[in-house]
Amino acid sequence: MPEFPPLLSAGLQDRLVLLLNHVLSREPAACERLRPLAGQQLSVLLDGQPGWAPQLPPLHLLLTPAGLFERLDAAPTQAQLQIRIDARNPLQLALGALQGERRGVTVSGEVALAAAVNWLFENLRWDLGDELARIVGAAPAQMLEQAAMAARAAIAKLLAPR
Repeated sequence: MPEFPPLLSAGLQDRLVLLLNHVLSREPAACERLRPLAGQQLSVLLDGQPGWAPQLPPLHLLLTPAGLFERLDAAPTQAQLQIRIDARNPLQLALGALQGERRGVTVSGEVALAAAVNWLFENLRWDLGDELARIVGAAPAQMLEQAAMAARAAIAKLLAPR
């Protein structure tokens, strides 16, 4: 099993945290829900990663007073929450996430933090169409979004059990 180079995985995780914080900051209710939990730590672990793919290390996060996340370089000695993601089929996992599904995701640990994270899973969505509209304008963004939805549907149909 090849491992992700540490420098590359840290950079990838930093970008993922930036994206997560961007989505959180666009939804004030999400940040408000997380603010009282500042200082708590959580770990995101991938279970069953395919042998052909580089093995991604766990992602360790700290909740900040702003209700956002900060990546930790080292594993916390006592993470209050663990999020486990079944990564046996990464493509199906990604397609499901784009559709708002959370199959294969388990959350365990401190009750208030688990409740807040579950609320995020159920209510927080990244509106990619809105983000694209800010960059390229409304009409081209709508066309790109429709093309992406058609591609996603085609891939999902190919992956569907027969």
